Amino acid sequence: MYKIAVIPGDGTGPEVIREALKVADTATRFAGIQCEYEEFDFGGDRFLRTGEALPDTAANELSQFDAILLGAVGHPDVAPGILEKGILLRLRFELDQYINLRPVKLYPNVDCPLKDKGPEHIDFVVIRENTEGLYGGMGGFQYKGTPQEVSTQVHLTTRFGAERAIRFAFDVARKRDRMKQLHLVGKTNVLTFVHDTWWRAFNEVGEADYPDIRREYAHVDATCMWFVKNPEWFDVIVVENMFGDIITDLGAMIQGGMGIAAGGNINPAGVSMFEPIGGSAPKYTAQNVINPLACICAVQMMFEQLGEEEAAASIEKAVVSALESGKIKSMSAGRMGMSTTEIGDFVASLVA
Repeated sequence: MYKIAVIPGDGTGPEVIREALKVADTATRFAGIQCEYEEFDFGGDRFLRTGEALPDTAANELSQFDAILLGAVGHPDVAPGILEKGILLRLRFELDQYINLRPVKLYPNVDCPLKDKGPEHIDFVVIRENTEGLYGGMGGFQYKGTPQEVSTQVHLTTRFGAERAIRFAFDVARKRDRMKQLHLVGKTNVLTFVHDTWWRAFNEVGEADYPDIRREYAHVDATCMWFVKNPEWFDVIVVENMFGDIITDLGAMIQGGMGIAAGGNINPAGVSMFEPIGGSAPKYTAQNVINPLACICAVQMMFEQLGEEEAAASIEKAVVSALESGKIKSMSAGRMGMSTTEIGDFVASLVA
């Protein structure tokens, strides 16, 4: 019995969560396991009602669950940054979800914007450090509102934080057993302090403990170019927080768009949170036109992280079968050829 915390969130979040749980229920019956869900109302409506993005007790309460499934956060009546920092970043930090795990995989019959590239070319994983860097919140203003205004945002890197992300990435490369290759992505020629820490940790850990994994390095700007030109060069990537945030959105586009992109905020020794990468898409709310596949893939990731490989594999096979059928015409909202609920029903029917 797994206890799963569910945060439907804002906009179309509750709609994609509904379909993802529909598929999850089918997969758990297939795999002979059980899940118990408890819903939390964290999001824009609660904030507007109470002025509180997240109760102080939330992280401790959520830490008692086996996993968290998040729909989306983002409300048109709440200023940008309040919910993202007050819910997403706070949970990542307080639950020590120090890995952002982003598979970038092109599935069959999904349109790719890259010329002559197919599923055989796009199948890699980005490991983004999730609790340090520029997102750590260090910095501030001096003389704000005057001509002499100064603003700073400090890039915080610790050897501890870099090394634990690097070790996780080496382990993923070894488990995938695909190319047995790990790319470090950074900017060592300009950001000479923080990326020197990453560089030394990467090579020292790799040489000492992962001699079977080939080490590669690429500047972040070059990585963006190679994602577009030669995505088949990549197997596993490890990257600091901000650069990881940027390149994973590029990864989502080359795998077919936000409608199919899922991710996980991972604490390997605690509770992890899984979500579709796309936002709350409030303009599509309650129209039954949003693509639920990314949230369904987030459930697949959740089961995989829980060690329930059979349930995870059954969901991925169902998603592939649904896409191979040709009935789903597009990953974009309103152009899928099926409604949100129809896609959920269709994928659930294919779990086996």
